[in-house]
Amino acid sequence: MKHIIKAGLIFLFVQINIVLAFSQVTKHKFWVNGVCGMCEDRIENTAIKNGNARSASWDIDSKILTVKIDESLTTLDKVKMELAFAGHDNDTYDAPQNIYDQLHHCCKYRSEEIQNAHADTHEESEYSNTIYGVILGQDEGKVIPLIGATVSLQGTTFGTTTNEDGYFEIENDSKISQLDVSYIGFETKTVDITEDGQVEIILDLGHMLETVEVTYKKRTTEISFIDPISSETITKEELCKAACCNLSESFETNPSVDVSFPDAITGTRQIQMLGLAGPYVQITRELIPDIRTMSSIYGLSMTPGPWIESIQLIKGVGSVVNGYESIAGQINVELKKPERGDKLFLNGYVNNGGRLELNAKIREQFTDQISSELLLHGKMMNEAHDNNGDGFTDMPLEKDYIVVNRWKFEPRGNFQGQLGLKVSNLNHEGGYHDHFEGTDVDHNTHWRMNNNTRRYEAWSKIGYVNPAKPETSIGLQLSAAYQDQESEFGFQAYDSEVLSGFANLVYQYIPNPNHTIRAGVTSQIDHIDELVQKIGYFERRENVYGAYFEYTLQDGTKWSLIPGMRLDHHSNYGWFFVPRLHAKYNFSDNSVIRLVAGKGWRTASIFAENIGIFSSARNIRLNSSDSDDTPYNLQAEVAWNYGINFTQGLKLGGKDMIISTDFYRTDFENQIVVDFETPGEVEFSNLEGSSYSNSFQFKVEYELTKNFDIRAAYRLFDVKTTIDNALISKPLISRHRSFVNLAYKTNSDWHFDSTINWIGQKRLPDTSTNPIAYQRRSHSPDYILLNAQVMKRFGKKWDFYVGGENLLNYKQTDAIIAADDPFGEFFDASIVWAPLFGTNIYAGFRFALQ
Repeated sequence: MKHIIKAGLIFLFVQINIVLAFSQVTKHKFWVNGVCGMCEDRIENTAIKNGNARSASWDIDSKILTVKIDESLTTLDKVKMELAFAGHDNDTYDAPQNIYDQLHHCCKYRSEEIQNAHADTHEESEYSNTIYGVILGQDEGKVIPLIGATVSLQGTTFGTTTNEDGYFEIENDSKISQLDVSYIGFETKTVDITEDGQVEIILDLGHMLETVEVTYKKRTTEISFIDPISSETITKEELCKAACCNLSESFETNPSVDVSFPDAITGTRQIQMLGLAGPYVQITRELIPDIRTMSSIYGLSMTPGPWIESIQLIKGVGSVVNGYESIAGQINVELKKPERGDKLFLNGYVNNGGRLELNAKIREQFTDQISSELLLHGKMMNEAHDNNGDGFTDMPLEKDYIVVNRWKFEPRGNFQGQLGLKVSNLNHEGGYHDHFEGTDVDHNTHWRMNNNTRRYEAWSKIGYVNPAKPETSIGLQLSAAYQDQESEFGFQAYDSEVLSGFANLVYQYIPNPNHTIRAGVTSQIDHIDELVQKIGYFERRENVYGAYFEYTLQDGTKWSLIPGMRLDHHSNYGWFFVPRLHAKYNFSDNSVIRLVAGKGWRTASIFAENIGIFSSARNIRLNSSDSDDTPYNLQAEVAWNYGINFTQGLKLGGKDMIISTDFYRTDFENQIVVDFETPGEVEFSNLEGSSYSNSFQFKVEYELTKNFDIRAAYRLFDVKTTIDNALISKPLISRHRSFVNLAYKTNSDWHFDSTINWIGQKRLPDTSTNPIAYQRRSHSPDYILLNAQVMKRFGKKWDFYVGGENLLNYKQTDAIIAADDPFGEFFDASIVWAPLFGTNIYAGFRFALQ
């Protein structure tokens, strides 16, 4: 594998050098029609992004565009054609009428009214009673219309707001010569209206001027009021608040995702959403399926937090374009990009438990079209701890190495693409504490856990825009993964090997901004072999081929409706029809309601998703169906999900407040039931009866004072399944959870962050017939988890942070472990962790070089 990667990199570097050697840059000037600043941005960006020009500069008065082009990559004719397909006439090509019609109102250069408006003199504007124009926002070089911006005559209360195109009109009978313009998140601006007949105003994001006080700052967790699908974006600033250090540890400040520990022996974390385990959540890396099948648990630790640029969190079923496996929700991870960001990024972390982590990003821009980055991760934990005195390690000893190499190819002609390679190597050991730290020489009889996982991944994206019909495009997503896992629990082996391939061909057609059609075909192939000692060998050959269609209908930003459907054929289970519907309605710019309903299905990887069972003394039973040609002789999991979300933004004491509440229900047609209710046994079987999950959440975000934010939430779960003809609550799921996050930032860039979680009682599986079960309690007690962190930022280069975690009532909590197994580590490992959390102190740094 090393030789293949090395050969591939050498080949790419050779190609880059050839391109550079034969590049010939020439300068050209020609006429392009347009009338405003938005036209200027569109013309210059189109020439560079679509036409592959090295640089572009358009003069609004003379309408002359100056470009530099590399004749080995593009032609002057190509640039002119792309400008026409972007809606702008030039000296060679006229823009198609249907494309011109989609231009913003103020960009309609063929309209005499607009031309006259832009050509109005100072004198004409001074005596006009009606002021009209457009309000635009600029963020990271992009200019977009601002919807709902406030425009008022200076010194009066008379004003208006912009429409969905950013356009406004206001009567000026008082002949006032200035306008005040404001928009949430952007600087307030005063404009002299006698400068032009039509007012065009571009606002920048709120920032500190010499004499202007900042009144807005970008939220670290963003909630969209426009997106038709309910989602929240966790930014890299929010991720800096987490104690550490991989995807499973990135949700400590988010109330929508719960994190649990399947067992303390392996030390793995598992996320939960809507009361359902992580495998019911589709996890994608930049919209390509990532963590699934054999990587459902350990895969969460294969994405280090410092590599992440943002996380999009969707509750309920996602889009049919992204697949069929989303039941409880979707988590999409966006990695840091090779074409932008820090040239060099370093991160280090250490805690008092002996955990050490180092992360790095190295980025290089080889040409205007080609960029690459190298992501590195190393983790080591060499100290064995037994803080709860049960004789077993609280956390495994670990040595992990992960490497990613990514390449981004900007538009060349009508194509653009990217590719990535990833190698992960995990080595974990745990078990009897004296085996690692004690003086007992009888090591051969010690119970221990060993896990060695090697995973290799490659992925690619290719996009094509039809030059004859720019409203149409085609995208191709490809990925492949190979994983080899060798594990030992006590003296029982669990080994697995998986080879997976994925392809998604997407066609998109946008005839106008209110209509979008997406359709495509997909293929998912999984060849999996598992060896479970004393149980058997399991061979899975799953080939899934499918097609989908999705239509988006919307009325600007007021309402939208997205029906979609999939038809998939599984080589073992047969046909599945998956309908889904997303809808939203905006009562105002700051008030939105969303509805979602749909179906999802998946194949359960029963051992990989419940790997903690191998750390117990329970016997494993498979209550299989009559079919012998399905994975584990069990049926596919099929469920319907329904949800409603309401989000309201308002002003309280001059500060922004966001209130959101949602309710989701999941009904299973079939579920693989994991039954722990018989002491000494765990049984896997198809569902016989009903199984459902109800989830309710209420959340408030508010800036109490300047730079002091609070986020509070309450969550209620009702999760039940049928076992032995009885509908009972699912074990180890807390019915109640309350959450408060406090964040404060000083003017000198000190950041203080604290998160308090109250976790309600969790039902324990029945241990009444087990004579060694401790106290035979039916529920674990509730507990409070506190996390606090202090960070100091030195400009844009250095961050230093220290923090700690503590379970406030850990002594009481640790006393009630239901010891149905001889190791006392299985039923609720988050409780077992209690004493360790009481001493978990950590520190770290971040360094960035632009």
